[in-house]
Amino acid sequence: MLLVILKLTLAHLIGDFFLQPKTWVKSKEKKKLKSIWLYVHVAIHAALMFLLVWNVTYSLLIISIAAAHLLIDGAKLLLQTKKTKRLYFFIDQLLHGITIIGLPFCFGYGALPYIMPIPTDFFLLVLCGTFLTLPTSIIMKTIFSKWNLAKITKGKASLKDAGTYIGVLERLLVFTFIATDHWEAVGFLITAKSVFRFGDLTASGERKLTEYILIGTLISFGLAILVSLIYLNLKAHV
Repeated sequence: MLLVILKLTLAHLIGDFFLQPKTWVKSKEKKKLKSIWLYVHVAIHAALMFLLVWNVTYSLLIISIAAAHLLIDGAKLLLQTKKTKRLYFFIDQLLHGITIIGLPFCFGYGALPYIMPIPTDFFLLVLCGTFLTLPTSIIMKTIFSKWNLAKITKGKASLKDAGTYIGVLERLLVFTFIATDHWEAVGFLITAKSVFRFGDLTASGERKLTEYILIGTLISFGLAILVSLIYLNLKAHV
């Protein structure tokens, strides 16, 4: 059962965060249920689930999850406003998670028979690593959408998307250190980042920018640690 849920979750992460361009999101928000990209998006999710599960026995489950995905996304598009967009993003992801975890139990599916066997712990590792890249970056951007970051960072020279890449790398490093039982390296990484970033910012008197980077760092490290602990806990029971 666990491997089924892991595969369905990975399909969701890829479909929602990697294979959904911003142009599709804008089209859906503008045209609502009339947007063709809403249905293309759901079709991609279904295709990914079939590809990863690779067993027609689960066809009804996959079709049901895809239908639920359409209903959840459609409801979000109809109900959300500019002010509630951030809230509905998290409600949307929560409902998708409940669907992916709950429906396999409702259908009573057990262990997944393989055509090409893949160890559950390997799939768990891939899922955690995938979540800590682009999905976590998007989640953090959604959290920070509460503030006008363009105004806070105005006039501050920076490489394009450098912050995103730095965040991805630091989360993957934290995950690797914890997964290999090297907690001391996590402390060293936090210290090293503090020395390079917070010292100059405090000296420059940019309090808002300092607070923004501090909050971002804490959330980034916090999510990486949380995912790492979940990984270790699940791995111990696989």
